Amino acid sequence: MTLPKCVQLCAAFCLFTAILSAQVTFSHDVAPIIYSHCSGCHREGEAAPFTLLNYRDVAKHGKLIAAVTAARIMPPWKAEPASYPYKDSRRLADADLKTIQTWVKLGMPEGDRATAPVPPKFTSGWQLGTPDLIVKMDKAFPVPAEGADIYRYLRIPLNLPEDKWIQAIELRPSSRQVVHHVLYFADTSEDARRIEAEQDANPATGMRISRNMVPLGGVAVGAQPHLLPGGLALYLPKGTDLMFQYHFHPIGKADSEQSTVGLYFAKQAPEHTLTNVQLPVAYGLFSALDIQPGQKDFTVRDSFVLPVDVQAISIGAHAHYIGKTMKMTATFPDGSVKTLLQIKDWDFAWQDRYFFENPLLLPKGTKLASEVTWDNSDENAKNPSRPPVEVRWGEQTKDEMGAVTLQVYPAAESDLATLQTNYRRHVREIAAAQIRKDPSLMVKVRELTGGN
Repeated sequence: MTLPKCVQLCAAFCLFTAILSAQVTFSHDVAPIIYSHCSGCHREGEAAPFTLLNYRDVAKHGKLIAAVTAARIMPPWKAEPASYPYKDSRRLADADLKTIQTWVKLGMPEGDRATAPVPPKFTSGWQLGTPDLIVKMDKAFPVPAEGADIYRYLRIPLNLPEDKWIQAIELRPSSRQVVHHVLYFADTSEDARRIEAEQDANPATGMRISRNMVPLGGVAVGAQPHLLPGGLALYLPKGTDLMFQYHFHPIGKADSEQSTVGLYFAKQAPEHTLTNVQLPVAYGLFSALDIQPGQKDFTVRDSFVLPVDVQAISIGAHAHYIGKTMKMTATFPDGSVKTLLQIKDWDFAWQDRYFFENPLLLPKGTKLASEVTWDNSDENAKNPSRPPVEVRWGEQTKDEMGAVTLQVYPAAESDLATLQTNYRRHVREIAAAQIRKDPSLMVKVRELTGGN
């Protein structure tokens, strides 16, 4: 009996697919994915709990790898594909995810070992070359064996005798496994010393912020240090203290951390000045953040129209535990809308800054719009309160804040004052409107600005 032609074709296609699937091996297909996306963290001396540097390593954890990559828990990269590509993306392509799933389903065959790529070699020592200045924490910070993650500010005075321009900071932890991520700030006031004294007196003080602490970037597990592109650099006045916001993660045994930090200075002042456009302003301080227990989709939006042409360099977001989604779009003067950042499942433990592959021109009249949502329900596994409690704006990690911050510079340096003046006006308008509704906000503003 002859089968119908359509059945024959279907059977042939299934056989062809099976043959292709059977060819998925570690040596030919999986090793390149693991070595380029996973081994940087999964090696000796790094924060990951096991190594992934050969077939045996990967096969031992194959089912776990298949599960966490399918859920996009690993590799850690929260940003969805946007309208413009990011540098050094760790996000796995859909085809890579399918390859890993197929390989595990086939029993994780090794394939021809002779054809496997050589495991990657990693640069030892300073990744960006010898720093211009090397400083070190004056004492180690103890990390207990067990307990909740620890968020802590630690200060390193630089004692710079003259102003500098900084192109990069490279942090070398003494115990990489306990350091999850670190954010960098520069402070020329007494705020860093005050915060340090408060935490020394009471370790349960929690996080603090200050308008005088200027963000300088940061590093998360798996991230590599980068020099700012195109000769750009950040101003570092003489007398600056570096303040580091650490996220420590207990690993089952007592440990301590005493980081060494390398600073890379520009040879001369940059031609352009970097500045930030943050929406909502002040991390949402003036956004009436009052998130009731059980509220799943508390949303804040903000927008700002660029008064001059700018070049966008990078973008990042910030919220605390119950932050859920982050988004910033750019509506161009011609009406076209582009996505600059979208995070669908925010995780306080995986903060990162995303550098665009190339500087992105945003012309005058472009409308930047941000949207941040929070989930204060029992269904949010990251909610630190059980049962959920009312959450308002605050500096503590169980409080909330949230914003998306775009790092830009004016295409013409002469337009810097116009950009900054217009943005400050936007901040004042937002603040004034909310303070009229809630005069008690002035108390918080005075606390954060030192009464000024």
